[in-house]
Amino acid sequence: MNQRDKAAAVELARRFTSLGFEVTATRGTAAAIRAAGIASKTVFKVNEGRPNAVDLLKAGSIDLIIYTATSGAHAFIDEKAIRRNAVTYRIPCITTISGARAAVEAIASRRRDPIRVWCLQEIHGAAAKVTVP
Repeated sequence: MNQRDKAAAVELARRFTSLGFEVTATRGTAAAIRAAGIASKTVFKVNEGRPNAVDLLKAGSIDLIIYTATSGAHAFIDEKAIRRNAVTYRIPCITTISGARAAVEAIASRRRDPIRVWCLQEIHGAAAKVTVP
């Protein structure tokens, strides 16, 4: 995670854990999250060894990725590998803090207010009655 996003990452981790998610992060982000008193597992970056973030994606251990890019050649390689595998394994990959905030709000809203489906006849039942002579 980008260094400037660490504070936001802590708040996002707090929100996601309150919704029942387990948080897994790379070393620096995980340390910031744990320093705030939030449980977090640590995973290697792609170029640091194994098991790394891509290994967890392939194993099906990750349900959602929040990845804000850092700079440098290693970061580009990591980002490319993570995004490619996210698409391959059909795992949502969010690349901005604002997108992550929207996602956590949507998940919280969905859990508060389940989606309900009505047929048009139920919605317009009284108004739609037509009498044929």
